[in-house]
Amino acid sequence: MAFKTAFSSLSLPNSTTFLFSSSSSSNIRRLKPISLPSRFFFNFQSERIVLTPKKLVVMKPCAVRIEEKNSNVAGSEGGEWEKVSAVLFDMDGVLCNSEEASRRAAVDVFAEIGVYVTVDDFVPFTGTGEANFLGGVASVKGVKGFDTEAAKKRFFEIYLDKYAKPDSGIGFPGAFELISQCKNKGLKVAVASSADRIKVDANLAAAALPLSMFDVIVTADAFENLKPAPDIFLAASSFLNVPPSECIVIEDALAGVQAAKAAQMRCIAVRTTLTDEVLESAGPTLIRDDIGNVSLDDILSGGSVGYNKSMQGLETLNNSSQSSSTVLLGKTDDEDGKSTGGTDGGIFSIEGLQGSRRDILRFGSLGIAISCLVFTLSNWKAMQYASPKAVWNLFFGVTKPSLEEKEGNSRYDRIQQFVNYITDLESRGNAQIVPEFPPKLDWLNTAPLQFGRDLKGKVVLLDFWTYCCINCMHVLPDLDFLEKKYKDMPFVVVGVHSAKFDNEKDSEAIRNAVLRYGISHPVVNDGDMYLWRQLGINSWPTFAIIGPNGKLLAQLAGEGRKKDLDDFVEAALLFYGKQNMLDNTPITLNLEKDNDPRLLTSPLKFPGKLAVDVLNNRLFISDSNHNRIVVTDLDGNFVVQIGSSGEEGLQDGSFDDATFNRPQGLAYNPKKNILYVADTENHALREIDFVDEKVRTLAGNGTKGSDYIGGGKGDTQLLNSPWDVCFHPIEEKVYIAMAGQHQIWEHNILDGSTRTFSGDGYERNLNGSSSTSTSFAQPSGLSLSRDLAEIYVADSESSSIRALNLKTGGSRLLAGGDPIFSDNLFKFGDQDGIGSEVLFQHPLGVVCAKDGEIYITDSYNHKIKKFDPTSKSVSTIAGTGTAGFKDGTAVTAQLSEPSGIVEGNNGRLFIADTNNSLIRYLDLNNDEYALSTLELKDFQPPKPKLRSLKRLRRRTSADTETINIDAISSNEGNLSIEISLPNEYHFSKVLTILLSFKHLL
Repeated sequence: MAFKTAFSSLSLPNSTTFLFSSSSSSNIRRLKPISLPSRFFFNFQSERIVLTPKKLVVMKPCAVRIEEKNSNVAGSEGGEWEKVSAVLFDMDGVLCNSEEASRRAAVDVFAEIGVYVTVDDFVPFTGTGEANFLGGVASVKGVKGFDTEAAKKRFFEIYLDKYAKPDSGIGFPGAFELISQCKNKGLKVAVASSADRIKVDANLAAAALPLSMFDVIVTADAFENLKPAPDIFLAASSFLNVPPSECIVIEDALAGVQAAKAAQMRCIAVRTTLTDEVLESAGPTLIRDDIGNVSLDDILSGGSVGYNKSMQGLETLNNSSQSSSTVLLGKTDDEDGKSTGGTDGGIFSIEGLQGSRRDILRFGSLGIAISCLVFTLSNWKAMQYASPKAVWNLFFGVTKPSLEEKEGNSRYDRIQQFVNYITDLESRGNAQIVPEFPPKLDWLNTAPLQFGRDLKGKVVLLDFWTYCCINCMHVLPDLDFLEKKYKDMPFVVVGVHSAKFDNEKDSEAIRNAVLRYGISHPVVNDGDMYLWRQLGINSWPTFAIIGPNGKLLAQLAGEGRKKDLDDFVEAALLFYGKQNMLDNTPITLNLEKDNDPRLLTSPLKFPGKLAVDVLNNRLFISDSNHNRIVVTDLDGNFVVQIGSSGEEGLQDGSFDDATFNRPQGLAYNPKKNILYVADTENHALREIDFVDEKVRTLAGNGTKGSDYIGGGKGDTQLLNSPWDVCFHPIEEKVYIAMAGQHQIWEHNILDGSTRTFSGDGYERNLNGSSSTSTSFAQPSGLSLSRDLAEIYVADSESSSIRALNLKTGGSRLLAGGDPIFSDNLFKFGDQDGIGSEVLFQHPLGVVCAKDGEIYITDSYNHKIKKFDPTSKSVSTIAGTGTAGFKDGTAVTAQLSEPSGIVEGNNGRLFIADTNNSLIRYLDLNNDEYALSTLELKDFQPPKPKLRSLKRLRRRTSADTETINIDAISSNEGNLSIEISLPNEYHFSKVLTILLSFKHLL
């Protein structure tokens, strides 16, 4: 299932050392790295370790030892206030006023199982983690068979839905200000909580404290021993690379103060939960009313009223009270298959941390997938797309039926299976009510909609998409199919645009995308991703099916869901139709395509790519949304068009008869006078022969493929959204940017075969030494180097420019992207510079000029940039960074999502200014560059062919009766039609009869 995830995978910084050992070198496997601070190093002893999204499975006896270098946790020896480098904040009761809410949620959990408790029953277990928090009370109350994990799950459901709404104001006054003051002073800040990560994220969101404020977030998920054990605090100290003696803890719970003391850290206690008498029993350094009364002076110098020196000069704890220095990572199976504890192997050793790691599921899944602290720090932009609900969905799954198709079952059986699922969901009464769309959002194709008003009584399909995403483009035909099939039924598709890139948050940019992709259903710009977070979405595209009562019925992620969606929608209509809950009142549409005079008058419509024939003074333009290729001279005079009807289709033949479907990339072969075309939405490679004026298909047949190897010929070799092409004159090969499956392919002109050249098909920014160790992320622009040894690649989703070696198939980074975390596709922006310090935003085009300079269309920054191969520097040469249309000096001129770029003659760069539907040219002859618009002369938008009556008759629907009348010769006459019905039949009161007359001369 293809999709684009918002949570990037994780890997280690370069400074981390791996030590592998195995019984034989042939058994060494390259492992997916786990992120931990660089001050640890690993020693793996294993034949095989498999990481899955939910757990880490040790397949054979495996030991992992993590040893800390230069560890010294000795306390202060003097009475003076020592240096402070980091502040560790507890969450509940310190940052968030959530203790009472947590207790109320816990009371609700016990009420559901028929056990009466009060909020006061939970006070003794505060700060010890949810398992102890719930399990401790269950033990006191004598609850038999209490399932702690099930109770935790229900606790989080109640807490998130009822008590921890985003921005609900549970933050203590002064928390945000104190954290900001600490950071401004150069102190590192961390959250160190005994709560699970899902609750921490929810509380911070509810308190309006962004995750990006904290250098580290350490939660209970990875620890067996929680507070009052010091493990969590010591882990935070290690992750921050700050000695415990330089850490200040701010706590409210007795267990937390005790944990700080055990970690040999100074502690400021706050009275939000306990009295002074109780707190003083644990010996905090200072006591304040709440976090709003903690000052920066308290942290840096112990405050103006003195401090408890009993916390200073702590001696190293003896072995009876100190955390064990070696703890069990997990169990392994011995040769007899018996589960054994780790001895010399199977050890997880971090000095100062205690407890068994039996529950490696929590550390493996949450630590790797969400909570990796190093990754969070380095990839804060990617983590903005996470939400507590998404974390919840990661662990416990999303609401959806089984999609397994049983052998021998008919479509009716499957639909009935979905009906049974909906029946069960409704009977349980716990389906999530989808929140209303926030007010003041921008809507396209319709006026603002509401679930409780316009969409009430309708089955609604929400499509969470972002317009840069190739997978989101792939599902548009599926949505079009559903809209047409259920056109006259109470079914509505709503596109919820949830932007990845900053540029995609702009409503005008989304409007252009709606026009470009021909979207005719309602679209809402949810720029702040409110609905995304509320439903826990974590990838594009994701579909959410909503019932006529506003309940979430199912979530499905990824493309290729046409059949699943079709069957489920039909099941929903059947079920709710029988319940008389449907309302067939249509939604009023006001399509954007009917309100854009620019597109009605422009001869071009979202032109994508360009090619040039300098010798013959020709410019080739892929007029993408007119489904044609236009040829002009270099002054803009019309020469010829290929695909004159402008209709979508895949038809070879003459220039007039040939059809395309949103073609993009172009490459010219001067030896044969042939133009190669990446016919993107036909998933085909085409050629235009200017000698015999014919169009031929070289590969693909209109069907989107999923072949990652290739080797076939002609229409038997399926392609996947080819976006650009370049021609190698010596090898006589056409290289293809296969955006749909993140690879570079090659077409051999001599034998007609088409196969993969580089890229393993994983969407990431990985530069390897060979084709199989290299990965791309929606490559969208190609240009051959001057020495013909490399291809420069605009790797759009990683926002980088890369060089592909044509001998090895490996690649190297030129500029942009994340050079360390290959799965981080969120390192984007607008910054000139050198190498990886450069920030692009979804570049779509690249061209290597005659002088070796590389020019780039930085599409979502609306700029043209130049890469200097000598200095390795990138500089902006045109565009202001704001979308618009303006000619003039390059630094003041404006473009709107430029895509294709080629070099003409006389120092000109031609640019496909896509959203302006214009061709621009950049004059490089003077010291001050100038951007101008190419005047396109003597051609118009394509004119659709007139359809024959015969063709119309063939398209007559099955419920239409054609009546032939004998020909008569008359200028006037009356036609009488008598319609009769069989016995026991009658006309419906809402019957509409349409009579169509055609006068044939």
